[in-house]
Amino acid sequence: MSDHTKDLIVIGGGPGGYAAAIRAAQLGLSVALIDDRQDESGQAAPGGTCLNVGCVPSKALLDSSKHYHHVQHDYAAHGITVDTVKMDIGTMIERKAKVVKQLNGGLRQLFKANKIEFINGYGKLLAERQVEISPHDSDPYTAKAKHVILAAGSVPIAIPNVEMDGKHIVDNVGALAFDHVPKRLGIIGAGVIGLELGSVWKRLGSDVVLFEAMGELLSVVDADISKAAAKAFKQQGLDIRLNTKVAGATVGKKGQVEVTVSNDEGEHSETFDRLLVCVGRRAASDTLLAEDSGVALDERGRVVVDDDCQTQVQGVWAIGDLVRGPMLAHKASEEGIAVAETLAGQHGHINLHHVPWVIYTDPEIAWVGHTEKTAKEAGIEYRSGSFPFAATGRGLAMGEAVGHVKLIADAETDRLLGAQIIGPSASELIAECVVTMEFAGAAEDLARIVHAHPTLSEAVHEAALAVDGRAIHKAN
Repeated sequence: MSDHTKDLIVIGGGPGGYAAAIRAAQLGLSVALIDDRQDESGQAAPGGTCLNVGCVPSKALLDSSKHYHHVQHDYAAHGITVDTVKMDIGTMIERKAKVVKQLNGGLRQLFKANKIEFINGYGKLLAERQVEISPHDSDPYTAKAKHVILAAGSVPIAIPNVEMDGKHIVDNVGALAFDHVPKRLGIIGAGVIGLELGSVWKRLGSDVVLFEAMGELLSVVDADISKAAAKAFKQQGLDIRLNTKVAGATVGKKGQVEVTVSNDEGEHSETFDRLLVCVGRRAASDTLLAEDSGVALDERGRVVVDDDCQTQVQGVWAIGDLVRGPMLAHKASEEGIAVAETLAGQHGHINLHHVPWVIYTDPEIAWVGHTEKTAKEAGIEYRSGSFPFAATGRGLAMGEAVGHVKLIADAETDRLLGAQIIGPSASELIAECVVTMEFAGAAEDLARIVHAHPTLSEAVHEAALAVDGRAIHKAN
């Protein structure tokens, strides 16, 4: 570090860390950002799990596999006939890598443009806001800052008796880099990662089986959405087995993975070409803090913070996957920006109740706020309204008629409490609902706003009308 004293040192260059660093630099603070990740060539690769081995590369593969699937199965309905369709897995993986590399470079340019001192290496918090910095290309040294933001992210959770070797038994990193389509792919966990990567390899020809320990699929979403998702995934050929636990997995001499599972019918074994483990993530706090740092961890290894993301140590902050709340890239970014603005004397803010979730399967699934179940548990009297994409002209014209929009509103005030969407462009449509909720809007507000025709957003409009029993294109 050129100057061993900064206004702010950020440890971690993922969506939370780099957003905090850039915003703080925009506001006039001197900033150093430490991130350890490198690409295969040894070049610094900021962007965290999301950019390098998570959100971005998985979406690249999802889009590639979706194009392939559409050519095979959907184009004929549009009058487009293709005799021979082939997928070059190497080209698909190379394209994914190019997207990631381009964004890595873009971040490095942003750091330079904002005069952020970027250090490719490891950072560890010591006492009194000191940071031990270990660059990859030079000797370790200690620096001090007025403020430190911890943004080290998270790592995959391992499970007993299933040892990942990076080739046959893998986490999301390995599943993003298969050099061929596994004939049979086993997946432990039917959450966001399992469903997305399972969709990728299923579209490309793999026989995909997902083992889910829970008794219901996607228990965090509304029951209607979960039911619709289960039906859609079954039609696509994803074999999702609920109430099924994996007791162990071993790799045989020929590279086959033998998986031992147990369910209501007892214990049995199945064989796969590859096994993906994606049962969740945990805070990457193991080597982040010195014993005398003063920063406390909770029982799950997360950094303890207040509502403003400040730790027990004055001037030390923590954001993103390291702390309470959903492990989502956009949540981390907004927390980082909020902290940076607070440090500059502004009023940083993020409402964790209004953070949207998205699963980029086909159909997409997105939600924010309350479901019927959580509203009941909270003792809230509510009304709901839903509307199917099959009743929209745009959905039918696109050939994307699966799914629906469901809205939850307070029975007395009509304030919008939650939104659940399964269907085309759910990841984009959810934003309108988030804005309405953030401004304390009502279902009536969404119902009164003019939506263009024909569009998918009309499903949101009609669902809002349905809350009051007055949808136009649906029998109420």
